[in-house]
Amino acid sequence: MSKDAEPAELLQRARGGYHDAFADLVEPYRAELGMHCYRMLGSFQDAQDAVQETLLSAWLGLSGFEGRASVRTWLYRIATNRCLNQLRSSTRRPTTASTLAAPPPEPSRLGEVTWLQPYPDTLLKGLPDQAPGPEARYESREAISLAFVTAVQLLPPNQRAVLLLRDVLGYRASETAGLLGLTEDAVTSALRRARATMNAARSPGPPPPDPGSPVERALLNRFVAAFTELDVDALVALMTDDAWVRMPPLPFEYRGHEAIRRFFTVIHSRVQQIDRMVPVRANGQHAWGEYLRDPVTGGLHLAGIIVVALAGNLVCEITRFETATAPYLGLPRTLD
Repeated sequence: MSKDAEPAELLQRARGGYHDAFADLVEPYRAELGMHCYRMLGSFQDAQDAVQETLLSAWLGLSGFEGRASVRTWLYRIATNRCLNQLRSSTRRPTTASTLAAPPPEPSRLGEVTWLQPYPDTLLKGLPDQAPGPEARYESREAISLAFVTAVQLLPPNQRAVLLLRDVLGYRASETAGLLGLTEDAVTSALRRARATMNAARSPGPPPPDPGSPVERALLNRFVAAFTELDVDALVALMTDDAWVRMPPLPFEYRGHEAIRRFFTVIHSRVQQIDRMVPVRANGQHAWGEYLRDPVTGGLHLAGIIVVALAGNLVCEITRFETATAPYLGLPRTLD
Protein backbone atom coordinates (compact mmCIF):
# COMPACT_ATOMS: atom_id res chain seq x y z
CA MET A 1 0.00 0.00 0.00
CA SER A 2 1.44 3.37 -0.95
CA LYS A 3 2.21 5.81 1.88
CA ASP A 4 0.78 8.49 -0.42
CA ALA A 5 -2.68 7.01 0.08
CA GLU A 6 -5.24 9.17 1.89
CA PRO A 7 -5.44 8.59 5.67
CA ALA A 8 -9.12 7.65 5.33
CA GLU A 9 -8.22 4.96 2.81
CA LEU A 10 -5.39 3.69 5.00
CA LEU A 11 -7.69 3.65 8.01
CA GLN A 12 -10.32 1.68 6.13
CA ARG A 13 -7.79 -0.90 4.98
CA ALA A 14 -6.22 -1.10 8.44
CA ARG A 15 -9.64 -1.81 9.94
CA GLY A 16 -9.93 -4.59 7.41
CA GLY A 17 -6.92 -6.28 9.01
CA TYR A 18 -4.16 -5.07 6.66
CA HIS A 19 -1.20 -4.42 8.93
CA ASP A 20 0.82 -2.74 6.16
CA ALA A 21 -1.90 -0.10 5.88
CA PHE A 22 -1.84 0.42 9.65
CA ALA A 23 1.96 0.79 9.54
CA ASP A 24 1.65 3.45 6.83
CA LEU A 25 -1.06 5.18 8.85
CA VAL A 26 0.97 5.54 12.06
CA GLU A 27 4.53 5.80 10.72
CA PRO A 28 4.41 9.63 10.26
CA TYR A 29 3.87 9.98 14.01
CA ARG A 30 6.42 7.49 15.34
CA ALA A 31 9.27 10.00 15.78
CA GLU A 32 7.22 12.61 17.60
CA LEU A 33 5.60 9.96 19.81
CA GLY A 34 9.11 8.80 20.73
CA MET A 35 10.11 12.30 21.81
CA HIS A 36 6.84 12.77 23.72
CA CYS A 37 7.31 9.51 25.64
CA TYR A 38 10.93 10.48 26.34
CA ARG A 39 9.85 13.81 27.79
CA MET A 40 7.31 11.98 29.92
CA LEU A 41 9.69 9.24 31.15
CA GLY A 42 13.22 10.68 30.91
CA SER A 43 14.60 7.30 29.85
CA PHE A 44 15.26 6.74 26.15
CA GLN A 45 14.86 2.97 26.51
CA ASP A 46 11.59 3.28 28.43
CA ALA A 47 10.32 5.72 25.80
CA GLN A 48 11.07 3.29 22.98
CA ASP A 49 9.18 0.57 24.84
CA ALA A 50 6.25 2.95 25.42
CA VAL A 51 6.03 3.74 21.70
CA GLN A 52 5.92 0.06 20.82
CA GLU A 53 3.21 -0.54 23.41
CA THR A 54 1.28 2.47 22.08
CA LEU A 55 1.30 1.20 18.52
CA LEU A 56 0.35 -2.32 19.60
CA SER A 57 -2.52 -0.93 21.66
CA ALA A 58 -3.64 1.21 18.71
CA TRP A 59 -3.60 -1.80 16.37
CA LEU A 60 -5.59 -3.92 18.81
CA GLY A 61 -8.04 -1.12 19.54
CA LEU A 62 -8.49 0.13 15.99
CA SER A 63 -12.10 -0.94 15.83
CA GLY A 64 -12.89 1.44 18.69
CA PHE A 65 -11.40 4.48 16.96
CA GLU A 66 -14.40 6.52 15.87
CA GLY A 67 -12.51 9.24 14.01
CA ARG A 68 -13.85 12.11 16.11
CA ALA A 69 -10.24 13.19 16.66
CA SER A 70 -7.29 12.93 14.28
CA VAL A 71 -5.17 9.79 14.21
CA ARG A 72 -2.33 11.86 15.67
CA THR A 73 -4.40 13.00 18.65
CA TRP A 74 -5.70 9.46 19.19
CA LEU A 75 -2.14 8.16 19.30
CA TYR A 76 -1.10 10.89 21.73
CA ARG A 77 -3.97 9.91 23.99
CA ILE A 78 -2.79 6.29 24.07
CA ALA A 79 0.90 7.20 24.46
CA THR A 80 0.34 9.72 27.24
CA ASN A 81 -1.80 7.35 29.24
CA ARG A 82 0.69 4.52 28.74
CA CYS A 83 3.40 6.76 30.18
CA LEU A 84 1.16 7.86 33.05
CA ASN A 85 0.47 4.24 33.95
CA GLN A 86 4.20 3.55 34.05
CA LEU A 87 4.92 6.64 36.14
CA ARG A 88 2.23 5.70 38.64
CA SER A 89 3.38 2.11 38.96
CA SER A 90 5.67 1.14 41.82
CA THR A 91 8.44 -0.07 39.53
CA ARG A 92 10.56 1.53 36.84
CA ARG A 93 13.40 0.22 34.75
CA PRO A 94 16.14 -0.60 37.30
CA THR A 95 19.21 1.58 37.05
CA THR A 96 22.69 0.23 37.48
CA ALA A 97 25.91 2.15 37.48
CA SER A 98 29.59 1.47 37.81
CA THR A 99 31.05 3.02 40.94
CA LEU A 100 33.35 6.02 40.78
CA ALA A 101 37.07 5.36 40.72
CA ALA A 102 37.42 7.26 43.99
CA PRO A 103 35.05 8.25 46.82
CA PRO A 104 33.39 11.43 45.57
CA PRO A 105 33.65 14.72 47.46
CA GLU A 106 30.57 16.16 49.13
CA PRO A 107 28.11 16.95 46.32
CA SER A 108 26.16 20.18 45.95
CA ARG A 109 23.07 17.99 46.12
CA LEU A 110 21.84 14.49 45.40
CA GLY A 111 19.91 14.54 42.13
CA GLU A 112 16.46 13.00 41.96
CA VAL A 113 16.50 12.14 38.25
CA THR A 114 18.88 9.19 38.19
CA TRP A 115 17.11 7.35 35.34
CA LEU A 116 17.76 10.09 32.76
CA GLN A 117 19.29 9.04 29.42
CA PRO A 118 20.34 11.06 26.35
CA TYR A 119 18.13 11.20 23.25
CA PRO A 120 19.95 10.70 19.91
CA ASP A 121 19.72 13.61 17.47
CA THR A 122 19.45 11.11 14.61
CA LEU A 123 15.90 10.38 15.78
CA LEU A 124 15.04 14.08 15.93
CA LYS A 125 15.38 14.20 12.15
CA GLY A 126 12.15 12.27 11.86
CA LEU A 127 10.12 14.92 13.66
CA PRO A 128 7.52 16.66 11.51
CA ASP A 129 8.48 20.01 10.08
CA GLN A 130 5.53 21.80 11.54
CA ALA A 131 4.96 24.39 14.24
CA PRO A 132 3.35 23.24 17.50
CA GLY A 133 -0.18 24.25 18.31
CA PRO A 134 -1.01 27.91 19.01
CA GLU A 135 -0.95 27.34 22.79
CA ALA A 136 2.70 26.19 22.89
CA ARG A 137 5.10 28.24 25.03
CA TYR A 138 8.38 26.39 24.50
CA GLU A 139 10.51 26.49 21.36
CA SER A 140 11.47 23.07 20.03
CA ARG A 141 15.18 23.60 20.79
CA GLU A 142 14.52 24.20 24.49
CA ALA A 143 11.95 21.42 24.78
CA ILE A 144 14.46 18.74 23.70
CA SER A 145 17.33 19.92 25.90
CA LEU A 146 18.56 17.87 28.84
CA ALA A 147 17.84 20.78 31.20
CA PHE A 148 14.18 20.87 30.12
CA VAL A 149 13.68 17.10 30.24
CA THR A 150 15.35 16.95 33.67
CA ALA A 151 13.09 19.69 35.04
CA VAL A 152 9.98 17.96 33.65
CA GLN A 153 10.90 14.80 35.60
CA LEU A 154 10.43 16.73 38.85
CA LEU A 155 6.71 17.20 38.12
CA PRO A 156 4.02 14.80 39.38
CA PRO A 157 2.62 12.63 36.56
CA ASN A 158 -0.56 14.61 35.83
CA GLN A 159 1.24 17.95 35.89
CA ARG A 160 3.91 16.52 33.61
CA ALA A 161 1.36 15.36 31.05
CA VAL A 162 -0.60 18.62 31.18
CA LEU A 163 2.52 20.77 30.74
CA LEU A 164 3.74 18.75 27.75
CA LEU A 165 0.36 18.64 26.02
CA ARG A 166 -0.36 22.32 26.61
CA ASP A 167 2.97 24.16 26.57
CA VAL A 168 5.04 21.92 24.27
CA LEU A 169 2.52 20.40 21.87
CA GLY A 170 0.11 23.31 22.02
CA TYR A 171 -3.16 21.50 22.67
CA ARG A 172 -5.95 23.70 24.03
CA ALA A 173 -7.21 23.21 27.58
CA SER A 174 -10.39 21.49 26.38
CA GLU A 175 -8.40 19.12 24.14
CA THR A 176 -5.96 18.31 26.94
CA ALA A 177 -8.85 17.60 29.30
CA GLY A 178 -10.30 15.18 26.77
CA LEU A 179 -6.98 13.42 26.22
CA LEU A 180 -6.41 12.90 29.94
CA GLY A 181 -9.97 12.36 31.11
CA LEU A 182 -9.85 15.45 33.34
CA THR A 183 -11.99 18.54 33.73
CA GLU A 184 -10.77 21.81 32.23
CA ASP A 185 -10.52 23.23 35.75
CA ALA A 186 -8.25 20.34 36.74
CA VAL A 187 -6.08 20.95 33.67
CA THR A 188 -5.82 24.67 34.41
CA SER A 189 -4.89 24.02 38.04
CA ALA A 190 -2.28 21.38 37.13
CA LEU A 191 -0.77 23.64 34.48
CA ARG A 192 -0.46 26.55 36.90
CA ARG A 193 1.45 24.42 39.41
CA ALA A 194 3.61 22.82 36.70
CA ARG A 195 4.60 26.21 35.28
CA ALA A 196 5.59 27.44 38.73
CA THR A 197 7.87 24.43 39.22
CA MET A 198 9.40 24.80 35.76
CA ASN A 199 10.01 28.52 36.21
CA ALA A 200 11.80 27.84 39.50
CA ALA A 201 13.96 25.15 37.88
CA ARG A 202 14.96 27.25 34.89
CA SER A 203 18.17 29.27 35.12
CA PRO A 204 18.22 31.38 31.97
CA GLY A 205 21.62 32.52 30.81
CA PRO A 206 23.13 34.00 27.67
CA PRO A 207 22.35 32.16 24.43
CA PRO A 208 24.92 29.69 23.14
CA PRO A 209 27.21 30.61 20.24
CA ASP A 210 25.80 30.26 16.75
CA PRO A 211 25.98 26.62 15.60
CA GLY A 212 29.11 26.00 13.55
CA SER A 213 30.52 29.46 14.27
CA PRO A 214 34.24 30.00 14.92
CA VAL A 215 33.38 30.87 18.53
CA GLU A 216 31.56 27.59 19.04
CA ARG A 217 34.28 25.52 17.36
CA ALA A 218 37.01 27.16 19.45
CA LEU A 219 35.08 26.58 22.69
CA LEU A 220 34.40 22.93 21.87
CA ASN A 221 38.01 22.31 20.87
CA ARG A 222 39.22 23.77 24.17
CA PHE A 223 36.70 21.68 26.07
CA VAL A 224 37.71 18.42 24.37
CA ALA A 225 41.40 19.13 25.00
CA ALA A 226 40.83 19.95 28.68
CA PHE A 227 38.48 17.02 29.25
CA THR A 228 40.73 14.51 27.48
CA GLU A 229 43.72 15.59 29.55
CA LEU A 230 41.56 16.14 32.66
CA ASP A 231 43.16 19.54 33.04
CA VAL A 232 41.15 20.73 36.04
CA ASP A 233 42.15 24.39 35.83
CA ALA A 234 41.36 24.55 32.10
CA LEU A 235 38.01 22.80 32.58
CA VAL A 236 36.90 25.11 35.37
CA ALA A 237 37.98 28.16 33.38
CA LEU A 238 35.68 27.07 30.55
CA MET A 239 32.61 26.83 32.79
CA THR A 240 30.07 29.38 33.97
CA ASP A 241 30.03 30.35 37.64
CA ASP A 242 26.82 28.35 38.20
CA ALA A 243 27.65 25.39 35.94
CA TRP A 244 26.48 21.86 36.80
CA VAL A 245 28.24 18.50 36.55
CA ARG A 246 25.89 15.48 36.66
CA MET A 247 26.37 11.75 36.14
CA PRO A 248 23.12 9.73 36.14
CA PRO A 249 22.39 7.08 37.30
CA LEU A 250 24.74 8.15 40.10
CA PRO A 251 22.98 10.83 42.17
CA PHE A 252 25.97 13.11 42.82
CA GLU A 253 25.65 16.61 41.35
CA TYR A 254 28.15 19.46 41.57
CA ARG A 255 27.44 23.14 40.97
CA GLY A 256 29.81 26.08 40.70
CA HIS A 257 33.54 26.41 40.25
CA GLU A 258 34.66 25.28 43.70
CA ALA A 259 32.46 22.17 43.85
CA ILE A 260 33.37 21.19 40.29
CA ARG A 261 37.06 21.77 40.99
CA ARG A 262 36.91 19.51 44.06
CA PHE A 263 35.17 16.79 42.06
CA PHE A 264 37.58 16.76 39.13
CA THR A 265 40.60 17.03 41.44
CA VAL A 266 39.53 13.90 43.32
CA ILE A 267 38.79 12.04 40.10
CA HIS A 268 41.98 13.19 38.36
CA SER A 269 44.36 10.97 40.31
CA ARG A 270 42.20 7.85 40.09
CA VAL A 271 40.89 7.62 36.53
CA GLN A 272 42.52 6.37 33.39
CA GLN A 273 43.30 9.05 30.82
CA ILE A 274 40.77 9.37 28.01
CA ASP A 275 42.44 8.46 24.72
CA ARG A 276 39.76 9.58 22.28
CA MET A 277 36.55 11.62 22.23
CA VAL A 278 34.20 10.71 19.35
CA PRO A 279 31.70 13.50 18.59
CA VAL A 280 27.97 12.77 18.32
CA ARG A 281 24.84 14.76 19.15
CA ALA A 282 22.08 14.19 21.69
CA ASN A 283 19.14 16.33 22.83
CA GLY A 284 20.11 18.95 20.27
CA GLN A 285 23.44 19.37 22.10
CA HIS A 286 27.07 18.46 21.51
CA ALA A 287 28.07 15.06 22.86
CA TRP A 288 30.99 12.66 22.76
CA GLY A 289 31.76 9.05 23.42
CA GLU A 290 34.79 8.77 25.71
CA TYR A 291 37.15 5.91 24.89
CA LEU A 292 39.86 4.42 27.12
CA ARG A 293 42.68 2.18 25.99
CA ASP A 294 42.60 -1.40 27.24
CA PRO A 295 46.01 -2.12 28.83
CA VAL A 296 45.86 -5.77 27.73
CA THR A 297 44.55 -5.64 24.16
CA GLY A 298 45.66 -2.11 23.33
CA GLY A 299 42.24 -1.40 21.78
CA LEU A 300 39.92 1.43 22.74
CA HIS A 301 36.69 0.70 24.60
CA LEU A 302 33.74 3.00 25.24
CA ALA A 303 33.64 4.16 28.86
CA GLY A 304 30.92 6.81 28.90
CA ILE A 305 28.92 9.43 27.02
CA ILE A 306 29.37 13.15 27.69
CA VAL A 307 26.74 15.77 26.78
CA VAL A 308 27.41 19.48 27.27
CA ALA A 309 25.29 22.61 27.24
CA LEU A 310 26.69 26.00 26.28
CA ALA A 311 25.82 29.48 27.50
CA GLY A 312 27.52 32.43 25.85
CA ASN A 313 31.15 31.51 25.34
CA LEU A 314 31.26 28.98 28.20
CA VAL A 315 30.04 25.53 29.21
CA CYS A 316 27.09 25.62 31.63
CA GLU A 317 26.47 21.89 32.09
CA ILE A 318 28.34 18.60 31.72
CA THR A 319 26.33 15.39 32.00
CA ARG A 320 28.05 12.03 31.88
CA PHE A 321 25.95 8.97 31.06
CA GLU A 322 26.51 5.24 31.09
CA THR A 323 26.83 3.53 27.69
CA ALA A 324 23.38 1.89 27.37
CA THR A 325 22.28 4.23 24.56
CA ALA A 326 25.56 3.99 22.64
CA PRO A 327 24.18 1.92 19.72
CA TYR A 328 21.46 4.51 19.06
CA LEU A 329 24.09 7.28 19.06
CA GLY A 330 26.23 5.40 16.54
CA LEU A 331 29.00 4.78 19.05
CA PRO A 332 30.73 1.38 18.75
CA ARG A 333 31.72 -0.43 21.90
CA THR A 334 35.33 -0.70 20.75
CA LEU A 335 37.66 1.07 18.32
CA ASP A 336 40.81 -0.27 16.71
